[in-house]
Amino acid sequence: MNLKQALIMMITAAVVFGSNIAKADRIKDMAQLAASRSNQLLGYGIVVGLQGTGDGKDLPFTVQTLRDTLKRLGSSLDGPLSSYDINPATITDVKIENVAAVMITAELPAYAKPGQRIDVNVAAVGKAKSLRGGVLLMTRLRGPDGQTYAIAQGPLAASGFSADAAGSSVAVGVATSARIPGGALVERDVQGPLNVGPNVMMNVNSGDFATTARIVEAINRKFGTGTAQAIDAVSIKVAAPMDPDQRVAFVGMIEELNVDAGDPPARVVVNSRTGTVVISRQVQVSAAAVSQGDITLKIETTNDVSQPGPLSNGTTQAVQNANVSVKEDKRKMALFKPGTDLRDIVNAVNDIGATPMSLISILEALQKAGALHAELVVI
Repeated sequence: MNLKQALIMMITAAVVFGSNIAKADRIKDMAQLAASRSNQLLGYGIVVGLQGTGDGKDLPFTVQTLRDTLKRLGSSLDGPLSSYDINPATITDVKIENVAAVMITAELPAYAKPGQRIDVNVAAVGKAKSLRGGVLLMTRLRGPDGQTYAIAQGPLAASGFSADAAGSSVAVGVATSARIPGGALVERDVQGPLNVGPNVMMNVNSGDFATTARIVEAINRKFGTGTAQAIDAVSIKVAAPMDPDQRVAFVGMIEELNVDAGDPPARVVVNSRTGTVVISRQVQVSAAAVSQGDITLKIETTNDVSQPGPLSNGTTQAVQNANVSVKEDKRKMALFKPGTDLRDIVNAVNDIGATPMSLISILEALQKAGALHAELVVI
């Protein structure tokens, strides 16, 4: 066997092996532990250091927040600072245009421990025009139970900006929303149910009965009959060791098991805002005929001048003439045969000249007619 033949055999084996692996997915990609859920955090604070793009003095809650913050830091802007002050400072002496009230949101990952950092999102709630260049002051991030789980603070990273002058304005992106990568320190961990009880619960992402049954079969085939039990189309109960070290290793082995994911459900996802349409490979339609046409309304306006006759004592008048025409485009009709697949659908829609927005209407009409054998999801 020469070198060329050996290389051909190696490539062929790699292709065959890769094709077999591609048909199976890891359980960690198809399901997740019920104890691995994340938690939402929320906070309210102020951003300082803006270049005159803040809320201003018209919003009382921004002024109140700034007053309370300075008071906690030992500074008072209401009343005399000492008995010798003739002109005491007030809150009106502070340039509130450099301050903005904001809401802070974050996601606390599962098993996050005190001292770890998480990303936070910051959004203006008042009249601030831009958060670019601002700094978030120390803010508590609370969970649904009202407890503080993280503290956020730091400079904002805002990608958008806006500018206006002489009655004109321009905006790129969203200037009133920003992020602070690693801007919050976790102060309290969330106790999960991973090490509670003799079982661990796994939730399947797709919620498909066939997928859940295949996962249960793979776990029982590896660790013995009865190790895993399906509760419903989503939840799987798995008997696990009681020792925490052994339980972590056991869950890790389960997540690395390969399971035949099967074919995904027939689904058509439509983004009504952008006109994006995604059609899965399993989508088919019954026999149906589709016609798509556009009506174009064209209005042409011409401005003429009417001159009076000689010695008529008339005046020159401007006359506006309008010409209205209606044109209906003649489109071909697409005929779908029973069992038509994705490629035939796309080719037929392209042949009749339908735009993405027209395609959305066609898909909705096919579903109403009962000819579309798929789930239509509009987002």
